[in-house]
Amino acid sequence: MKTLKTICTFLALSVAFLACAQNNEVVIKTHKLSENIYMLEGQGGNIGISVGDDGIIMIDSQFAPLTPKILAAIRAISDKPIKFLINTHWHHDHVGGNENIKNEGAIIVAHDNVRKRMSVDQFDQYRDRTTKASPTKLPLVSFSDNITFHMNGEDVMVFHVDNAHTDGDAMIYFPNSNVLHMGDTYFQGKYPFIDLSTGGSVNGYINAAKHALMLVDDDTKIIPGHRNLSNKQELTAYLTMLETLKTRVLAEIKKGKTEAEVTNNAAITKEYTALNYGDWFINDEQIRRAFYISLKEE
Repeated sequence: MKTLKTICTFLALSVAFLACAQNNEVVIKTHKLSENIYMLEGQGGNIGISVGDDGIIMIDSQFAPLTPKILAAIRAISDKPIKFLINTHWHHDHVGGNENIKNEGAIIVAHDNVRKRMSVDQFDQYRDRTTKASPTKLPLVSFSDNITFHMNGEDVMVFHVDNAHTDGDAMIYFPNSNVLHMGDTYFQGKYPFIDLSTGGSVNGYINAAKHALMLVDDDTKIIPGHRNLSNKQELTAYLTMLETLKTRVLAEIKKGKTEAEVTNNAAITKEYTALNYGDWFINDEQIRRAFYISLKEE
């Protein structure tokens, strides 16, 4: 028993050490997008920052252990207080640092469904895992559709898109700066993760991209939930990819093909496989399966 306990203690300490080492290796990269809008890259969802005389609006908070580095990056930009933290959705790589930022004096804002999801354990039946409730990280203010912040010389538009990546997604548009933060309704250059277990859907994801394209122009800087700063041209190509896969999977469904047959049909994603869309978080088989399940249910 003592030996087992010693082994378990060693493993726990090893995991903690590795996690600490990984955090130590993360570098927060700052990208200036306009006079008062910045994008921070680190580990987790891309962070948006609006700075000005009225204070700071922060979009998403990544993982809690990274907060000191994130705050240092923000303080290198501005010494104004963080007034608001807006969450684009409920996933841990976007809300993990919420409590830390709240302790800095920020008011957390998100869609109603974000608060609901974070209030209770979430079981993902498709990935067979449970995310524990986060009662200390909840939004203080939630909204059902749209909300606007009037800060730093801009009318900052925050709007909900239905059942896209999840059932609580929000995009944030800075019209004066011509910057749009899309959260995980956009994975630049890679297949999206459509969280079917918490309300995400193929049609909702496509509609979110269409909504975004109605707002942007050729000069708009688009912050995706993950990966590189983007633009209208890339988002347009991304929508084409989504609609192409939808058309092909629906054709297979109409033929009576099973989930396994569609998942294993490499022809559905052939040109996007060649473009390495599937060499990141979601691979080719996973995106074909997600499209099948979502479209079959709808």
